[in-house]
Parts: sequence; C-alpha cells; structure tokens
Amino acid sequence: MDHKVTVVGAGNVGATAAQRIAEADLADVVMVDVAADLATGKALDMMESAPVLGFTATISGGGDYGPTEGSDVCVVTAGLARKPGMSRDDLLKKNTEIVGEVVRELVARSPETILILVTNPLDAMCEVARRVSGFPRRRVFGMAGVLDAARMRYFIAAELGASVEDVDAFVLGGHGDTMVPLPRFATVNGIPLPDLLAADRIEAINERTRKGGGEIVNYYKTGSAYYAPAAAVYEMVGSILRDKKKILPCAAYLEGEYGLEGLFVGVPVKLGRSGLEEVIEVELTPEERAALHASADAVRELVEALPA
Repeated sequence: MDHKVTVVGAGNVGATAAQRIAEADLADVVMVDVAADLATGKALDMMESAPVLGFTATISGGGDYGPTEGSDVCVVTAGLARKPGMSRDDLLKKNTEIVGEVVRELVARSPETILILVTNPLDAMCEVARRVSGFPRRRVFGMAGVLDAARMRYFIAAELGASVEDVDAFVLGGHGDTMVPLPRFATVNGIPLPDLLAADRIEAINERTRKGGGEIVNYYKTGSAYYAPAAAVYEMVGSILRDKKKILPCAAYLEGEYGLEGLFVGVPVKLGRSGLEEVIEVELTPEERAALHASADAVRELVEALPA
C-alpha cells in the first residue's frame, strides 16, 4: 500500500472507519486504543475477512503508537462520551486531556501527517489538536458537516422518494443543535429543493437534521451513531489520499472567512492531498449569516472554557 492511515480509538466509529478504509484499499490502517487487546482483536477479525472480500490493505491494532510512524492521515476518535452526572465542563476537561495526549503521540511520529478530529465536543477538540500540534489549518480539521449533510440528504431523498445519489446539500456551523442547514443550496439532480417541497416540510427536515445524532441515541439507548460517522470519515480520507479535491463541509479554522476569526466552524472546504486546500465562501442571506454567527458564538463559549 502507498499510504498509511492511523485511527486512534477502536470503538464503534474508529473500528468501522478503519474497516471501510481498508476494504476500499485506500491505505494500510493502524488502530490504536488504550484497550490494546480490543484493537488487536478487531484488527485480526477484519483481516480474516480479507480473503472473502478480496482487499489487500493490512489492518493492525494495539496500544503502541510505534507502528503509526509515517502516517499520511491520523483520525482521532478517542474520547469519553458524556455520562449521567457528568457536566459539560467535566467532559471538556477529560477529552481535552485525552485528545492532547493522543495528538502529542501522533505528531511525534508523523510530523507531516494530516489530523482529522472526530471526538466531541468536536469544534473545541479541533482547537485542542491545533494548539498541541502547532499544525497549519490545512493539516488539522474536523469531521462533522459531512455527516450532518449526509443525514440531510437522506431525509430529503426519503421525503421525495428520490435517489440519494441525486441529492446534494450542506450544513454550516458547529456540530450540534446550533448547526445551520442551508436548504436554499440543496438540490435534487440540479433542481433547487424549494421548488420541490413546501416550506414547512423543508423546516421539518432542517430540524430533524439538527437532532439527527440524538435520534440515533434514542434508538440505541446505550450508544451513539457510528455507521454514518465512519462513512463520513472514509469520504474525507478518500478525498485526501486520492487527491479528489472534493468540496465537503468540515470543521475548519477560519481566518476571516464568513466574518469569523480564530474558530473552528463547519464550512465547505476543498480536500486534497495536502489536506484542507481552500475554504469555500458562499453568499449568505442576512438570516443565514446571523444563524452561522450564533452557532460560532456557541463554539466560542466551548473554546473559552478549555483548560489552560
């Protein structure tokens, strides 16, 4: 394999992302987890599917960062989920510690790698990774908008009884209830969504998109979504390693774009072999811009609460 991808965190999201990347022969994959045997076992289980599925990429797993050396892309999914009785600040503090240590280990062995953050609270964890790594913005960004947009695209397709392949949409803002779906830019085989659906049905889709993660949690009871998040990671990694230059909504560090400075906020970007190659600015209505800035304010509150 020409490429190596490290996935830190062998839980549901990390392991499923590793599986998708390997099965597509995108790269050899190294999974790292504090539960070393879990990572080793999952990697072995996946490799035993290779003769059936016919992929040639290798997957290894364990608790040692040594095998991650020279990784082209590192995906960070490690972190705690919020538990009953745990405050937001408690979660922020613990995941800041986890992500900070993970990034230090990765950067020491792969100083030219590209970091994709998945750990929540996502936008704040991207800032932790940026500070710890010292990387330019093109090499540290987060997975959120690809997932949120995928949910929106599915909801549109289901509402219309149309093919998901024909639906395009994207979402701006932070990863959470303040995200900003933009139905004005959504299309079905080029036809603008407002030409196909009434305003109340569009708003219902917007609201379901905002609460998409919670909807899955309510069904799972004891866990959160992982198939779609892993697919979103896979698309981002594929665009980078294959230099596809896809325009995808990601959590990017803004430097004045959209009137925002020094924050990770979900916006459309171009992903290629060097990472985040361009932030795409679209003209927003005053209402859309206000909603984006309100979402950014929520991100700013989290960043200001980060441990020093």
